[in-house]
Amino acid sequence: MSGAQAAEMGYTQAELDAMSKEELLLLYKDTGLEELKWPLALRYVGLVKSIALQVRGVYSSFAQVDDIVNEGVLALVGAVDKFDPDKGIKFETFVSKRIRGAVIDLARRQDWVPRSVRRKAREIDQASVELFTELGRYPSDEEIAARLGVSPDQYQADLADSSLCNVLSLDAVFEDREQGGADVADSGAARPEDSLLRQELLDTLTDAIESLRENEQMVISLYYRKNLSMKEIAQVMEVSEPRISQIHSRAIQKLKLYMKKYLNGEQ
Repeated sequence: MSGAQAAEMGYTQAELDAMSKEELLLLYKDTGLEELKWPLALRYVGLVKSIALQVRGVYSSFAQVDDIVNEGVLALVGAVDKFDPDKGIKFETFVSKRIRGAVIDLARRQDWVPRSVRRKAREIDQASVELFTELGRYPSDEEIAARLGVSPDQYQADLADSSLCNVLSLDAVFEDREQGGADVADSGAARPEDSLLRQELLDTLTDAIESLRENEQMVISLYYRKNLSMKEIAQVMEVSEPRISQIHSRAIQKLKLYMKKYLNGEQ
C-alpha cells in the first residue's frame, strides 16, 4: 500500500504497519476498504504455509508447496469478506477450514486418490456403520476386518491408505446441516437459539473427542489444532507414519459415527 493511500484513510503507513493482524482485520471489516485486503492477507501467509505443509501428503504428487500457498492465499482473501467478528470465532479458525477446503478441492480436481483407495475407504466406512448399528458400540479392528473379509494386517494397510480420504471428512457430516439456513448470521443477526444450538454442537463434538482413545485424541489434537503433519506427529509419538495414518482414520470414523448419531437426533 502506498503512503498516499494510507493518508487517504486517515492513517500514516507507519501506523498501519504497527497494527496487529487483529487490528488490521477489524479496520478492514469496519471500513471495507479494498486497499487493506491484500496487506491483511499477507499478514496470514504464515498460517497458509503451516496448513500447506500439514496437508502436503494430499498434493505432493502434482503440486509444490509454493503453488498450494498461492491457492491458500486466494482462499484467505475470499474468506475475509465472509468473516463475521461478532460470531465470537477466531479468524484463524474460520479461515483454516476454508484454506484446507481449497487444497482439497484442488486435489479432487487432479483426481488425487485412486479409485481403488476410494472404494476401500467407502467399504471400511460402510462396515463400520453396519457394525456400530448392530453392536451399539464402535467395532474393533478385528471385527471390521472380519466383516470386510480381509486379514487384520490387510485391513490396517487399507486403513492407512484411506487416510487422505478422511482429510476434512468430518466436515462432510455437517454439510447438509449448513446448507440453506444454518449460517444464520450471514443473513442477519444471530438468534439466541442459534447460539445455543452451536454451543450444543461444540459440546457434543467435545464429548465425541473425549470418547476416543488417548492416542487418537493426541493425533486429532496435533493434526487439527497444532497443524503438525503426519510425519511430524509420527516423530512426536515415536511410531511410524503409516501407524499415525491408521490412528487418524480410525479416530475420524468414530467421530463421524458419533456426530451422525447426534445430528440424527439419536442422542
